[in-house]
Amino acid sequence: MRRSLAPTIVLAGIGLLAGSLYRYVVDDPSEATLANYLRSGLHGTGVALSGWVVHLYFTSRSSAWVTKWPLVGELLVKSVVMAVVVTAVAIGLQVALYGRWIDTNWLAAGLPRIVGLAFVMSMLISSAYELIRLIGGRVLLSVVLGRYRRPVREQRALLFLDLVGSTSLAESMGELRIQELLTRVFFDIDEIILAHGGEVHAYVGDEVIVTWRVTARPSSRRYIGCFFAIQDRIAARGDLYLREFGLLPRFRGGMHAGSVAISECGDSRRQVAYFGDTVNVAARLQEHCKEVDRPLLVSADLLRLASPAADLVVEALGPTPLRGRRAPIDVYAVERRVAQADAR
Repeated sequence: MRRSLAPTIVLAGIGLLAGSLYRYVVDDPSEATLANYLRSGLHGTGVALSGWVVHLYFTSRSSAWVTKWPLVGELLVKSVVMAVVVTAVAIGLQVALYGRWIDTNWLAAGLPRIVGLAFVMSMLISSAYELIRLIGGRVLLSVVLGRYRRPVREQRALLFLDLVGSTSLAESMGELRIQELLTRVFFDIDEIILAHGGEVHAYVGDEVIVTWRVTARPSSRRYIGCFFAIQDRIAARGDLYLREFGLLPRFRGGMHAGSVAISECGDSRRQVAYFGDTVNVAARLQEHCKEVDRPLLVSADLLRLASPAADLVVEALGPTPLRGRRAPIDVYAVERRVAQADAR
């Protein structure tokens, strides 16, 4: 809900300005009164917000039925629905704001412009949104600006998140069924990742790679909390998973922070890739979780950047050798205090 508040305010402002501009460009100069500009601004705000409500519906779980369609069909449905809703709102506001029924001149000239503009804009917005979903908003902006055309070194925190028992699950459930499970899980945890300031770098099979840019603001370093918030989200939907899949997904995670080389790579299909020891250590920590039977392992470098919540227990495992790495690193296991007490 909080993620939708800021865009709602921005869109309301844009609609207000667009409505006023429409009045200035299209309508008769003799009608350029403050009251008419205010009406046009409110008209534009209502139209913009009605389109935003349609967008929110089609990005919610309620619209899962249309996401199973081909992308062209999905975009067409969204655009038609948005055009119809926006048109209905535009007509309703025309009557409410001006206190009179629609005249034939407005139906012949104004309404077609609104319908056509609403359809074209909804197609453009929906296409841009799908592109952002495919690539990621931050990555898309970085690509457009050419930030990673040449290798760049950044300080990053990384979380490698892996579904427990995925190999046996794939064998017992089959490829299609396990993919349905993963799709549901990835959808459910996406909001949590964004709420904790992270971004999904990649989905690799049953694994999610989450990254944060390390900043000087301690309040933005919610790395460890993200892992446990993901656990809470899956637990909150436990009945749904048990009913549909007969199990409750569990995860193991490895977290590390340090210098990462980031660059665009490839030609026919370009992508932003991460390279370096930091990436390798985070991946190896996630693998090591299975050996020591712990849900989350973090490095000392990561722990120095994050302050674990009071309900978490941090246990030092000492210098630990990791596969493919000569020098051991200091590793810490992090668990919930309540979970630890229940285990006893």
